[in-house]
Amino acid sequence: MIVCICHRVSDRDIARAAREGCTSFEALQDSLRVATGCGRCHDCARETLAAHCPSAVLWSPAAGAATAAHA
Repeated sequence: MIVCICHRVSDRDIARAAREGCTSFEALQDSLRVATGCGRCHDCARETLAAHCPSAVLWSPAAGAATAAHA
């Protein structure tokens, strides 16, 4: 499934990045540019990364801090 239309990033791309060692949402944005265009895919991209890398550090704007995906 396509997660980010702006940069044509799929759930498979995010899964691959997680397998290759991507452990934070910021790193995912740097490598795939996901959620850097219009931003509508931000939540879906974070959820997809968390599903493929449970120890990933995700930015939580509501909490205002970095949190572990499993927290």
